[in-house]
Amino acid sequence: MPKGVPLPESIPDDGLTTRQRRNLPVLAVHTGPGKGKSTAAFGMALRAWNQGFDVAVFQFVKSAKWKVGEEAAFRTLGQLHEEKGVGGAVEWHKMGEGWSWTRKQGSDEDHAAAALAGWQEIKRRLGAEEHRFYVLDEFTYPLKWGWVDVDEVVETLTNRPGNQHVVITGRDAPQALIDAADLVTEMTKVKHPMDAGRKGQRGIEW
Repeated sequence: MPKGVPLPESIPDDGLTTRQRRNLPVLAVHTGPGKGKSTAAFGMALRAWNQGFDVAVFQFVKSAKWKVGEEAAFRTLGQLHEEKGVGGAVEWHKMGEGWSWTRKQGSDEDHAAAALAGWQEIKRRLGAEEHRFYVLDEFTYPLKWGWVDVDEVVETLTNRPGNQHVVITGRDAPQALIDAADLVTEMTKVKHPMDAGRKGQRGIEW
């Protein structure tokens, strides 16, 4: 146990050794109205990359034309892995053309179909154990809007094989997903510059 890390409050009677329990895969959910849900998920992905884990990011809401800073950084890290063998492999995928506050392209039916196709691809990869660490960014929205079945997602994530970590971000996470998760963090806004009329800026929002 690293120095300064608190011990668990109780030891479960699950028949596992401490080492086995430590290596269980984690399902994490970052939800709530505050800023920082995706930022925290990408921070976890950076740690995973540093451990040599294959990282796959799937963005479900942000526009395909929206270039976020983390994407550029992780693509560079993926290239570094390919050229030097440092860290892990990286894939970054954007589902559709932007489904919420960005300018919409196509109908809701088109976006729903794209979201479902994206989830089916993730489900296939989980079954094949293609990656070690997944970020499903803004994935709570297709669940909230009924584009992807919550029960199917929970069942798939609960029964995923191997040691695949999954982090899901977005507001209004369904209760069934929260119940299934190992780690749930709710971001609560106390203050935000936009409340005072300030717009997003480089290095902070992107």
